[in-house]
Amino acid sequence: MEDLVGGWWDKLIRRTAYRGYPQAAVALAEIEKQAPLFFRAMGGDPALTLRTAVGTAHGARRRLLERIAGTGEQVELAWRDGQSLYLPEKIDLFPDAARNRELYFWLMALAAQPQHGDDGDWLTRNRRASAACLAAMPGLAALYQRLVTALLPLRDTPRDAAAAQEAAIRQALLQPEAAIVLPPCRTPPQPVLLWLHPTPPTAPTANADDKQTPEMEDSDSKETKKKRRYRARRDTADERKNGMLLVFRAESIFTWDEYVRVNRHTDDDDMDDAGAAAEDMNTLTISRDNRRRASRLKFDLDLPAAAYDDTPLGSGILLPEWDYKRQRLVAEHCCLKPMLPRDATPAPLPDKLQPLARRLRRQFQALSPERTRKSGEASGPDIDLDRLIRFLAEKRSGVAVAEPPLYQAWPPGGRNMACLLLADLSLSTESWLGEAGQVIGVIRDSLLLFAEALSACGDAFGLYGFSSIRRDEVRYLLLKDFAERYDDTTRGRILALRPGYYTRMGAAIRQSTRILLEQPAQRRLLLIVSDGKPNDLDHYEGRYGVEDTRQAVLEAKRAGLIPFCVTVDKEAGEYLPHLFGRRGYSVVHDARRLPQVLTSLYASLTA
Repeated sequence: MEDLVGGWWDKLIRRTAYRGYPQAAVALAEIEKQAPLFFRAMGGDPALTLRTAVGTAHGARRRLLERIAGTGEQVELAWRDGQSLYLPEKIDLFPDAARNRELYFWLMALAAQPQHGDDGDWLTRNRRASAACLAAMPGLAALYQRLVTALLPLRDTPRDAAAAQEAAIRQALLQPEAAIVLPPCRTPPQPVLLWLHPTPPTAPTANADDKQTPEMEDSDSKETKKKRRYRARRDTADERKNGMLLVFRAESIFTWDEYVRVNRHTDDDDMDDAGAAAEDMNTLTISRDNRRRASRLKFDLDLPAAAYDDTPLGSGILLPEWDYKRQRLVAEHCCLKPMLPRDATPAPLPDKLQPLARRLRRQFQALSPERTRKSGEASGPDIDLDRLIRFLAEKRSGVAVAEPPLYQAWPPGGRNMACLLLADLSLSTESWLGEAGQVIGVIRDSLLLFAEALSACGDAFGLYGFSSIRRDEVRYLLLKDFAERYDDTTRGRILALRPGYYTRMGAAIRQSTRILLEQPAQRRLLLIVSDGKPNDLDHYEGRYGVEDTRQAVLEAKRAGLIPFCVTVDKEAGEYLPHLFGRRGYSVVHDARRLPQVLTSLYASLTA
């Protein structure tokens, strides 16, 4: 009975103490499709991805009911860093859902303003950012005024030394262009939800002597997982190997905790429990340790011996790479090595692909240009009767005319199209996609069927694949050159494909651009098939790889090419719009449909 009554009391006091308006809440998921476009339109960095923020302890004075209920200690504030834009998972600050929705867009506009580390304290930084935002976008003035008008009555009015701080904050909200200084006070001021985070959470930097490998991410995580941001803290690991009996007072069990190393097995259930426990934490402490979970599974990614490796074609090609931090192209930074697949022997098209290949060939034969009659030729197989009759009539009338060209020709039609298909052959293609099988198997079938279709319509095309191990080993596999015929030799090379290493996509795109520009065609299509984000063992991980790939795509567009990406990566919507544009990519949710999607896309892109 005590537990039942206690539960009722806890729910009642928490609901009474809560400051928000849950009935008017607006979730970030409701605007996640509009948010990237709006943020970029406001001048924000298009490379930033959208993430949910995590609650932060603000330290300000709480109301009596909040202290009784034990709530109101944390608040979710917006901020951004070099990788992402972080917004509250939901906003229910105002009783009007329209105001809560407008607050999301104001925070995005504020975060889009340039950040300078020497702008003063928290109030000064946000005040200047607000003034700059309103000056650059006057249309937001009415929205901002509505938010401020609705916010001020919701804020507490202290009566002690904090009153001067609150007065300064209110004045800064009403007049962001005025020079206002935040008075000193022992107690931190109440958080201002119209402003950005005063001290954004940042991940601790690794020490130079920290040789540990980070834990491997679970590639099969739930699609609906929250991209949660934690406040990180680096600490020294406790070297004790076993737990011990702890003496404590029962009434203090909920007021303190202690780190104890406990020896336990690592079944999958424990891994799930650990992930669930992490979701309940606001601070993650990391430390150097001599044992790590990722060490249970190791891959040998060394290059194979020359006798077992792919066949190199030359010493390599030096290519530039984009350094987004310095905003410049670093010349001769990567070494791309053209290769032929090992153990490739001529082979016919597999029997399982024959029915689909026949259907695709019939469809693509319709794309072949028909022969058209060309009149007024000096020579040809047929006489142009219209021109001949006109010439004879003018000659008999006494008009002196020169003999015109009187023949017709039927030159072969041509679409003047060249396509290069570049396939990602990184290690991730070894993974399985349910009933579709391995990704590498789906890519093999797609390349074969794509080649069958293009050979039927007569367009010039080339097939290449790539993977990498750092910048000195970008492997570029030749499957079919533009000068080669599509035959059993090409099919054998495709069937010999196997998963490679990592995905240094920028170098592969630049080499493909060079090859396409050498083709005598009016239209050139660069079609990329990938299953994941650009990455490599070195600094190419994260935003560096994304920005270099984006720069390579922009270079291809400026050269007149049409780059387009097809992927089976379910998370591609976070980075592909930045790489290829909103209409420059397609996500295939069912990998078994990849061959049909490729051929359909080609037909639509070249129509």
